[in-house]
Amino acid sequence: MRITRTVGGRRRRAAVIATTGLTATALLLAGCSSDSDSGKSSDANGKITLTVADYGQFGYKEAGLFAQYHKLHPNITVKENTTAQEEVYYPKLLQELNAGSGLGDVQGLEVGRIKEVVDTKADQFVDLSKVIDVNDWVSWKEKQATTSSGSVIGAGTDIGPMSLCYNKDLFQRAGLPTDREDVAKKLAGGWKAYLQLGDEYKKHAPAGTYFMDSASAMFNAVVSSNEQQYYDASGKPIYETSASVKDAWGLASQAATGKLSQGLAQFDPDTWVPALRKGTVATVACPAWMAGQISTDAGPANKGKWDITTAPGTTSANWGGSFLAIPKSGKHVAEASALVKWLTAPEQQAAVFKAIGVFPSNKGAWELPDVKNAKLPYFNDAPIGKIYADEASTIPAAVLGPKDGVIKDDFSKQILNMEQRHTSSADAWNAAIKVIDKAVG
Repeated sequence: MRITRTVGGRRRRAAVIATTGLTATALLLAGCSSDSDSGKSSDANGKITLTVADYGQFGYKEAGLFAQYHKLHPNITVKENTTAQEEVYYPKLLQELNAGSGLGDVQGLEVGRIKEVVDTKADQFVDLSKVIDVNDWVSWKEKQATTSSGSVIGAGTDIGPMSLCYNKDLFQRAGLPTDREDVAKKLAGGWKAYLQLGDEYKKHAPAGTYFMDSASAMFNAVVSSNEQQYYDASGKPIYETSASVKDAWGLASQAATGKLSQGLAQFDPDTWVPALRKGTVATVACPAWMAGQISTDAGPANKGKWDITTAPGTTSANWGGSFLAIPKSGKHVAEASALVKWLTAPEQQAAVFKAIGVFPSNKGAWELPDVKNAKLPYFNDAPIGKIYADEASTIPAAVLGPKDGVIKDDFSKQILNMEQRHTSSADAWNAAIKVIDKAVG
C-alpha cells in the first residue's frame, strides 16, 4: 500500500475498511503497477483489452468489478495500470498527453488536478455529458470537471465528506462527553467551538496526549468548508486575502501556540502512525477515507476506543475525490465510455464503498443497502452511511483553481513549522506566501 503526500485534498487510500461485515479489514497494496497492455488492444476475434490507468487505490479490483465486467462483456478484458504515487502519475500523464501516446483507455484524475486539466487539456478528453447523467452526482462534483463550454471531461468516482474521528477513551479520561450526538452538540458552533473543546480537553488531558494530531489538517478542513478558498470565481488567486484562508490560519495558529496539536505530519510512519497506535491523539479531521487509515494505523488494540461524529459547524468540507476520464486518442473510445458509465453507476460505487470505504459521488448509491446501512465496527458501529451522506449534503460548491494542491501543501508545511519549530505565525505566513507566489507565478 502506498504512502503519498496530499495533493489538493487527500492522499489516495492507504487503507481498506469493510463497512458491512463484522470487522474493519485493512488490505495492503504492493505499491507496484499491475500488468499493463503492451501489445495490441484487440485481436482478430474481436476481443478487446481496455486499460485503466490510475494511482494508489481506486477499489475496482478489491470490489471484483473488472472480473464482473468481463462476465457481462466476454469480449472485453479490463486491465489496471496503477502508479503508486499520484505525484509521479500526474507528470507522466501530462507527458503522455503531450506526446499523444502511452495513455490508457481510461485515466484517473485527482480533484487537486482537475481544474488545471479542465483549463489546459480538456480538448484531449472525451465529452462525457452524453454518456453519464450529471444530475446523478452531487452537483458540485461534476461542475469541477465541466468546461466553460459545457463539456464534462470526467465522471466522478468518490468524494471525501468531512466528519470528526475522536478517541472515546481519551475523551472519557479527560471528562468530556463520549456519545457522538453529545460531541456533535459541543461542535455545533463550528471550528472555534472545536478549539474550545480542545481547551476543555487540555485541562484534564491524560499525560502525553494532545487534542488533535495536526493543525494543518484542521486548516485544510476549515478552508475546504467554504465556497471561496484560494481563487475567486474569475480565476484570480486570492490566497493572501481570502477570508476562509485567514480564518483557518488564525485557528491553526491558535492550536499550535496553545499546544492543542501534537504537531504531526499526517501519515508519517515514524510519528503519526506510532501516535495513533499509542493513543496520544484525541481527534482527527476525518474525511470518509480517513477512517480506514486510522483503523489500520491505530491497530486492533484500539478497536472500540474510537468513534465518529459530524464535523464542526453547519457546513461540511470535501477532502478528496477523483474522476475517470477518456482520452480522445484511445482506440476504443465507445467501449471505454461504456466502462466508465458502468464503473461510476450507483451499484458499482456502492460496491467500492463496501470494499475500501471511499464514499460515492453518485447520489443513487447513497440509498443502496451497502451504503445506507453501513456501520464501522472499529468505530463503535458508527453509522457512516448516514453520517457521510448528511455531511455530503452540506458541502458548498467550492471554487477550484489550477494550483490548489500546491497552495495547500505550502500552507501546511509552514503550519507544521509553527508546531515543530515554534516559528511565529507572522513569519510562517510570510514564508508560505513567498513560496506560493513563486509557484503560482
